[in-house]
Amino acid sequence: MIREARLKAGLTQKELGEKLGISESAVNKLENANHAPTLTTLKRVAEATGLKLKIGYE
Repeated sequence: MIREARLKAGLTQKELGEKLGISESAVNKLENANHAPTLTTLKRVAEATGLKLKIGYE
């Protein structure tokens, strides 16, 4: 999810990290995590990549 958002925005891990105020290795860990990121993290990634975060049930 995070990797797809980053790639869609045309950003490297380093560039996304700079926008989020975290290291490139921290972005890599977020992208490869075996657990779901927090809503706060998802919101920050969405803002940094120019996407809109939508949460809902169907």
